[in-house]
Amino acid sequence: MRIRFEAEIYEWAARRNWFFVDVPPEPSADISDQPRMPRGFGAVKVTVSLGGSTWSTSIFPSGEVYVLPLKQAVLRAESVGEGDTVEVSLDVHDG
Repeated sequence: MRIRFEAEIYEWAARRNWFFVDVPPEPSADISDQPRMPRGFGAVKVTVSLGGSTWSTSIFPSGEVYVLPLKQAVLRAESVGEGDTVEVSLDVHDG
């Protein structure tokens, strides 16, 4: 499953210097509806593309959406940060 969306980067309130974007509600629901083996914290394996950067990580359920952690190296490489809106492509590997 491939998902493309735009989202605003935000810093996690519980921990400084941890940045995320939210996967919008509709694709989050599509991801959630796919059967998969249970993983810790409800994690779903993905490959992410943002600008010229691509990496593997997991997204995590948070309320009605999934959250995508953004690596510091990617933020620096793409010259983006908190408050910026970015275009993200997710390849969902589970399900």
